[in-house]
Amino acid sequence: MAAVLCRADASLSCRMLGVAWAALGTGVPGPPRRGTASLASRMAKYRRMWKPVEPQGWAEQYRERFIPFTKGQLVSTLLKEFHSSSDAERASFLAFVARVDSSLLHRYHSLLGRLQALYDPINPDRDTLPELALSDTERLAKERQVLAELEPVLDQANFNSLSEDALAYALIVHHPQDDVQVSVNLDQYEYIRFWALGQRVGVLPIKSTLGPRKGLFGTARTPAERHYFKRVLVAARPRNAHLVLKCFKDIPLEALEQLLPAVRIRTSIFYKTLLNVTLVVSGLVLFVNVGMVVLSDLKIGTSFLLLCFAAFMTFRAWKVFGQRRNIHSLELAHMLYYRSTSNNSELLGALVLRAQEEHAKELILAHSFLGRQPARPPHGPADPEIVAGLQEHVQSWLQLHSGLEVSFCADRACRHLLSLEEGHRADPAMAPGSH
Repeated sequence: MAAVLCRADASLSCRMLGVAWAALGTGVPGPPRRGTASLASRMAKYRRMWKPVEPQGWAEQYRERFIPFTKGQLVSTLLKEFHSSSDAERASFLAFVARVDSSLLHRYHSLLGRLQALYDPINPDRDTLPELALSDTERLAKERQVLAELEPVLDQANFNSLSEDALAYALIVHHPQDDVQVSVNLDQYEYIRFWALGQRVGVLPIKSTLGPRKGLFGTARTPAERHYFKRVLVAARPRNAHLVLKCFKDIPLEALEQLLPAVRIRTSIFYKTLLNVTLVVSGLVLFVNVGMVVLSDLKIGTSFLLLCFAAFMTFRAWKVFGQRRNIHSLELAHMLYYRSTSNNSELLGALVLRAQEEHAKELILAHSFLGRQPARPPHGPADPEIVAGLQEHVQSWLQLHSGLEVSFCADRACRHLLSLEEGHRADPAMAPGSH
């Protein structure tokens, strides 16, 4: 009895130790994480749906805030429409733009330096001498700290954080235009995060050396209009690995899972059925025309011939499916090659520059539209009625000139403008991502 109790205690201790090590991120199997379990439940919900076309509540979840003009285009257009009545007004507006640039330059340069210093110990692309080796737990903690510091920058850059609903939809739903399909094992990841901006509806831009895609009978396939994003940022951390931080362009919502590391190419059910039917029909024709002749002429046993035929068909199926998998792997590699924009440390610089430009564009728009009002209250532009009117006018103007619905962050722009006018450069309202 004592021996049995000792073995039971040892087994319980081993299980508890395994759970503790899994919680520390050492890779020992443990209970599923809360976020992964929540995502798995949402995936099960979408799996039961009949042909969903977008994530549930997508219009409320995703609000496009990206201003689809460069700062130069914006300044040129506003100068012609609102500031061309006199040379003095033109010079005043250009002086304001220069003041905006100078006020933001040092702020975002310092921000980039802090981010890069925080990211440097976990940078997988560093070319300097390595520092002290980090344990997996320490590396995971630093990665989470980097993502926490990056959140306000992404918010100021007008990226939208994609919800679990959007990710579950992308993992389950496959667009008919996407031949390449991948399988994702959620248990292999510590966390998965996606951000996106510039939602568009139209023909997906395709840049590849593989040429135009062919249909079932070799004819050129006409691209279909679909929802895609101009930029998608992915932050994923496979277990016992490092943070993967990458940005891509022109990515459909249904193809987000193709951007993840540690995925496997899989063949769709349609192609599996098509290839299996083709193999069976061709095999039967071969067996009837060749096998019967061999049986009658060479006097070979039926069971041996069937065994050889089964081995031949298995080898042929393995070669066909392997060739199909290699083609899809090449297509995926080309897609990631041509649509990747930046990654890791270089991506931090690109994101800070984008946040700086979006910050400047919001200030310029707020200044131009508030200046059109005949009288502005002395307590500044942050009055609720003024903010609401500014948001309505800027959104209407952006839709008129771009044809896109853009949600303008008028409250944030007014706070930044008031801070700029008062000269308090260290004001917290000027920090990226403040609302």
